[in-house]
Amino acid sequence: MASNQQVRASHILIKHQGSRRKASWKDPDGRIISTTTKEVAITQLKALRDDILSGKASFDEVATRLSDCSSAKRGGDLGPFGRGQMQKPFEDATFALKIGEISDIVDTDSGVHIIMRTA
Repeated sequence: MASNQQVRASHILIKHQGSRRKASWKDPDGRIISTTTKEVAITQLKALRDDILSGKASFDEVATRLSDCSSAKRGGDLGPFGRGQMQKPFEDATFALKIGEISDIVDTDSGVHIIMRTA
């Protein structure tokens, strides 16, 4: 695989007690994040993923409203990135997706994610 290969993806991040930074744009004091277990975060994310896959909600709308990442204001869009720019589990999951596909739950030091590859 060429090392200059880039992908583009959007994601929805739910932070939890185990996240390395326990604050986000929607929880600046980390009050909710600090009391959210990883299991609860995964359960929330699975429900959101089901809503997106069933067409009840759009990925970017859910990301804008609920993602703990600052990319929420762009509908979760992270822009293009190559290998070595993201945490390994996130990178591996994104590169494994086909364009338009949505990942299962991906666990990183930041929290739990679902990822949609967009390019």
